Amino acid sequence: MGTGGEIANLTMERPCWPDLSTRPATDSGEDASWDVAIVGGGLAGSAMALLLLRRMPGLRVLMIERSRVFGRRVGEATVEVSTYFLGKVLGLTRHLNEAHLAKQGMRFWFGDAATRGLGDAGEIGTRYLVRLPAYQVDRAVLDAEALDQACAAGAVCWRPAVVHQVELKGSHGQHLTVTHEGTRRSIHARWVVDASGVAALLARQEGWFEVNDSHPTSAAWARWEGVGDWDGIELAAQHPEWARACPGIRGTATNHFMGDGWWAWCIPLKGGDVSVGVVFDERRQTWPAEGTVAERLKGFLDRHPVARELLAGARPRDGDVHWRRRLAYRCRVQAGDGFVLVGDAAGFIDPLYSPGLDWLTYTVCAGARLVESGLRGAALAEPLARHNAAFTRSHRQWFEAVYENKYAYLGDFELMRLAFLLDLGLYYLGVVSQPLRRGDVALVEPIFSTRPSGPVFRLMRTYNRRFAAMADERRRTGRFGRRNRGSRFLFGGYTIEPSSLRPLLGALLGWMRLELREGWRTWGRRAVQPTVTGSVAAVPAAARETSRGVPA
Repeated sequence: MGTGGEIANLTMERPCWPDLSTRPATDSGEDASWDVAIVGGGLAGSAMALLLLRRMPGLRVLMIERSRVFGRRVGEATVEVSTYFLGKVLGLTRHLNEAHLAKQGMRFWFGDAATRGLGDAGEIGTRYLVRLPAYQVDRAVLDAEALDQACAAGAVCWRPAVVHQVELKGSHGQHLTVTHEGTRRSIHARWVVDASGVAALLARQEGWFEVNDSHPTSAAWARWEGVGDWDGIELAAQHPEWARACPGIRGTATNHFMGDGWWAWCIPLKGGDVSVGVVFDERRQTWPAEGTVAERLKGFLDRHPVARELLAGARPRDGDVHWRRRLAYRCRVQAGDGFVLVGDAAGFIDPLYSPGLDWLTYTVCAGARLVESGLRGAALAEPLARHNAAFTRSHRQWFEAVYENKYAYLGDFELMRLAFLLDLGLYYLGVVSQPLRRGDVALVEPIFSTRPSGPVFRLMRTYNRRFAAMADERRRTGRFGRRNRGSRFLFGGYTIEPSSLRPLLGALLGWMRLELREGWRTWGRRAVQPTVTGSVAAVPAAARETSRGVPA
């Protein structure tokens, strides 16, 4: 990725850093000294503080948070790895059970021009309740709880406070210019942790930030009230056969409305609000040009028969409508002597399948180990090189394996069914299984960063490319989405047990059959990469959100 020179310049031999254990840090005046300064008090920053303070009690940790209180944010779903981290590592299981909703897997809804609504829409999902925990979380509530615990563990939090600049000086200590309580302050820290979210303070400041132009996705979202009850008696009376088909619970799943080149999430939150938003590939869809963001969002969602039915009596909450362009980005440098990037400050891939909190998990766990090693006086050159290589590779291969071609076939029931079974099955057996069997040590090895993951990466990249090529051929011949109406696939779900190989192998066999039936027409052909269809920039500035992420 062209970072060797930059990284080399940041891994100098360390001169002796002053022993701060004999000198108390101050929270006022100039030249206050800290062991660790964390930019951002959300989940990534608070988790970092908790891990460091548990491993090194008495460490002087300063957290710098821009907001006075966390504002209402998009609803977000955890998946199995991030749930393990939140519960087993951070100890937040009781909070998750009390303040958030247990998530019942993922569901996908399809339609065509003739589909009327839920009764004849295509559906992919599980038949029963899930067997490993995950949650639908209100991020403002979760972030506040994590920050409270970090402060209880000994961290000092300045809020509201703004970081104007960070001067990276390697082993000599980092210099931060901060405004807190109306006073501009100068502080020093041996380590700086960038947990600033999509603001990506260090990456933007140092020129490491790169938009992923090969994945031009944008999103609009809001919290809604009055959304239809998936499991209520009203919809069951209107669609009795549909209601009887699933013995489990549909409403607390992450429900996805699937279209050609776009998808939308529907995430319920504790207290009754529902987060609903759209993500689309600008090369395949054009955002409506007229109306407020809320009106455009509602108009876009009304294209889907299931979304139209569920949102018929719903409306977005005033002031809680958001918009962001170009979601995907990477950072060429992840860490150096005296700094590390975590969470969204280290990169973002795509919201589909909720990978954001898994990425946060890996960056925080590996970052905490790196900072601890540095503070204990270990040599850093080799660990820094490994860290940068592992996360650069993980981000690139995670994107290429799962997301690079996905939007080409999202709206086709048959192709997406096979992809979902393969993606989820390989995630369970190859990723979720690792911390459950090996413990916390697995969380410092990001996805696709280890040698054994190479064949799996190539397999996933191959079938996603093949499905995209077949989707292009189906569009050309008018067969795209031919099974979207009236198709239902409900299965028993995955675990980490060997029995879960059955649906995975069935999906691989289904892929082979599809290749023999129609895929051979596109052998040797790559998916068509369309150009951006039109401008989506004309969005009121008040609706743009720049510091917090879309659902991960």
